[in-house]
Amino acid sequence: MTIDIEAARAILRANDRGGYTVPTDRLYPFQWNWDSAFVAMGWATFDEERAWRELERLVEGQWNDGMVPHIVFHAPSDDYFPGPDVWRTRHSVPTSGITQPPVFATALRHVFEIARGPDAQARAARLYKCALASHDWWDRARDPEGTGLVAILHPWESGMDNSPAWDEAMARLTLQPTTPIRRRDISHIGAEMRPRDEDYRRFIALVDLYAGLGWEPAAMWRASPFKLVDVATNAILHKADEDLLVLAEKFGSDAERRRIEARMARRAAAFAGLWNQDRRIYQARDLGTGTVVSASTSAGLLPLFAGIPGARQADELAAELESWLARAPYPVPSTSPLDPRFEPKRYWRGPVWAVVNFMIAEGFARYGHMALAARIRTATLALMRDGGIAEYFDPTSGEGLGGGQFSWTAAIGLLMTDQPTRGQRGL
Repeated sequence: MTIDIEAARAILRANDRGGYTVPTDRLYPFQWNWDSAFVAMGWATFDEERAWRELERLVEGQWNDGMVPHIVFHAPSDDYFPGPDVWRTRHSVPTSGITQPPVFATALRHVFEIARGPDAQARAARLYKCALASHDWWDRARDPEGTGLVAILHPWESGMDNSPAWDEAMARLTLQPTTPIRRRDISHIGAEMRPRDEDYRRFIALVDLYAGLGWEPAAMWRASPFKLVDVATNAILHKADEDLLVLAEKFGSDAERRRIEARMARRAAAFAGLWNQDRRIYQARDLGTGTVVSASTSAGLLPLFAGIPGARQADELAAELESWLARAPYPVPSTSPLDPRFEPKRYWRGPVWAVVNFMIAEGFARYGHMALAARIRTATLALMRDGGIAEYFDPTSGEGLGGGQFSWTAAIGLLMTDQPTRGQRGL
């Protein structure tokens, strides 16, 4: 199974805004953090220079403390809310004040290992320092108590904005936004495919709270009414630390390597506390209540990508996914179709996302579940072929949903077509 390679490449070229790639025209007119990391890997399948520039332009927005923001506002646009005026950050390049799952080091390793340009070593060395600073920031700012697992302070930091995993914590919020809500997204696509208005009120209430604290990490940690250990963020960070360690062997010091190894060991041990044996999946922990979140989502499969589970747990994750696919035949729904909150068309409450499928397929391949990994890859490419290069897909019908001509979906199509057995080689 393949996709139209030239069509996928054309999408990246059309969404190129001068060294950075917007996710899609108008709906998302800026540079998004984890989008660009996946997009850089897509660019690397046919344009090495653009792959490097994607990563370099992303870290133009990196803060002095190491945080890589979730949005970099390189150029103005009225098509998206909230814009720089709402975030009120003080970075020289306007950015948001929160981050996203740290795929950057994984993308950097991928680009570097296939690069052929004469300046690849120098560029990778510079970007390694940026990645290291980002991971150090996660350690300081999002795990100040040294538990081994980082927390997110806003649903947007998970990248899975309206996941049912956040429902209980968000329902407890008593904050009210001071910024008027001016949603732009539902002028571009149907409201039934987007987060609800009450979600946005809570999203912006948290933005207003943190802006009032000057985006100072320690103050945010103390004041935050939303503090959750997200499975996906921690799994992606663990895989990124694994990749960062490989880069550190070439570009880092002994002290840096020891620091990376130590936090990986702490995190791997702490992940055991997120495993739910009865539900056969990893689940988030709400630090506000100290309880494990009841939702089963695709995030719970991502520890496979990082090599966290034991072999028996990997088998149980495979069995759990099979039970989902008996209800929703297109893998992998973002929320379990066995959950009453499952909505097949609403953003992260049910639809299939190609980037998550990519990581889950890599994870199952890592554990030797090659048939299931191949099934996920084949289904993902079939969704793109039949439903278009869409933002996400209905897991019950295969219909393409959300934004069209979507950059990271095109990038995943290129990656899956270019190197379908990459997971076996340990990327």
